[in-house]
Amino acid sequence: MANNDRKAFRLFLGCFIALVATAFAFSVRAAILDSWGQQFDLSEEQKGVIQGVGLYPFAISIILFSLIIDRIGYGVAMVFAFIAHTVSAILTIFAGSFGGFTVLYFATFLFALGNGIVEAVINPVVATMYPNNKTHYLNILHAGWPGGLVIGGLLAIAVGMVGSTLGKSLPGSIWQWQMAVVLIPTIAYGIILFGMKFPVQERVEAGVTYLEMLKEFGWGSCYICSFLLVMAISQVLSVLSLPIIPTLWAAAIAVIPTILFAIYVKSFGRPMFVLLLLVMFLLATTELGTDSWISDIMKATLRAPGDTASWAETKGTLFLVYTSLIMFILRFFAGPIVHRISPLGLLAVCAAIAAAGLTWLSAAGNALGMLFLAATLYGFGKTFFWPTTLGVVSEQYPKGGALMLNAIAGVGMIAVGTLGNPLIGTVQDHALVPRVEKELPEVASALIVEVPGVFGKHRTVKASKLDELLATADEAKKAELEAAKAKITAIQQEVKQQTLGKIAVLPAIMCVCYLGLIVYFRTKGGYQAEVLTGHAAEDEEFTGGVEGPVE
Repeated sequence: MANNDRKAFRLFLGCFIALVATAFAFSVRAAILDSWGQQFDLSEEQKGVIQGVGLYPFAISIILFSLIIDRIGYGVAMVFAFIAHTVSAILTIFAGSFGGFTVLYFATFLFALGNGIVEAVINPVVATMYPNNKTHYLNILHAGWPGGLVIGGLLAIAVGMVGSTLGKSLPGSIWQWQMAVVLIPTIAYGIILFGMKFPVQERVEAGVTYLEMLKEFGWGSCYICSFLLVMAISQVLSVLSLPIIPTLWAAAIAVIPTILFAIYVKSFGRPMFVLLLLVMFLLATTELGTDSWISDIMKATLRAPGDTASWAETKGTLFLVYTSLIMFILRFFAGPIVHRISPLGLLAVCAAIAAAGLTWLSAAGNALGMLFLAATLYGFGKTFFWPTTLGVVSEQYPKGGALMLNAIAGVGMIAVGTLGNPLIGTVQDHALVPRVEKELPEVASALIVEVPGVFGKHRTVKASKLDELLATADEAKKAELEAAKAKITAIQQEVKQQTLGKIAVLPAIMCVCYLGLIVYFRTKGGYQAEVLTGHAAEDEEFTGGVEGPVE
């Protein structure tokens, strides 16, 4: 292997492992979410907020760094990412000593910032390294995400089992040891990328000016990003118990930076890109929102009498590991698939399959075989969403440079983090409360409390209050309360699983949008990649090997 080939392989490997590191924390957080809930007495929405903050700060760093990354350099940016990941893992491990929920929130916030910097680097770097086959190599790169989910999930399970065996002889909580595995890939990518020289981004190499890049992005895209960033600030205020910014006010505040941006660039931007940004709300919630919750939902669905907490947690985590393994394998074969049906065709098919898979999961009951078949369908469906969308943006808007390529990912993360993930938790709370009121009226008033939330105050069920009642109850009352506790667990199982059916509406809408874009491109002669330098748009190397327009 020539020296340049070795350097290119090392650079790609470092980018790949950096993405693995971002997935490790996501997988581990999903595995230990219930442990956090028990230790810090979190509501379902608070769990959603913690999972959400692992996503939306990504948008802050990926968008802001995309504006300056060509000037500060990719290497410098990766140093920031490494520091953020390392400090975040350490803060999370010791969250119980410093303030519980608030420290968990801000440690996870910091890790998500690091994740955004990683993707601000690796997406344009790989698109630049492989300009003739962007969609294919971006899919291979993003196999690192499900790969990290699989490895991180399995390690979390293994550490949990060892911790359960050792019991109290193990210092600290088991979840702290599970969280420590996040440091493994972080240290690995730091070593691999140390001293590496990164390529010049294709926009810069082609001589496209900074202003031209901003014009491609436009004020239409700026408004969407500004609105979501204000919503992110509102969520931070909520966690700090400060007055939040109502959604309508957030929409109004976002007008201010948009007007300033519009005055400077004098361009709405590319309309199809604005549509893709809006569709990204649905895509990210379908994939990442569901992945954030799937371990918790499946753990509740499959939990059997006599299961230890560790074994119940393992059952749920295995679902995330299984669907992630499907994604990991399939993403290596994106090129040949795109060659046959085009990137937009692939996205439309995947959306339809994901909708069917989620609907099946919600109705499969607790039959293990049926659940895994439904999970297989969902895993196939979500596989190509994220990297293929990046490929479409990179192929259609190369003048947009790192900004447009990374903004689409940033909007997805911030949308699911500030809206999608908390919404999934809120939907569960809203479904759970009336069931408890109807089926357990004797304890409902003691368990149902009003809590502040992303979407305003709402009621939730604090099952932990049953333990307080049990501690002071006489023997006759204890039997009644134990029965109520078992009933609440059963209701939660049903509510959590049924939520997946409600999420299925999102990929169904996505499918309609993609079919509309396919029709649009057919009126123009078919899907073609736009090229800055070196090749014609219809060259076979582009769009995964598509020769000519894709009909």
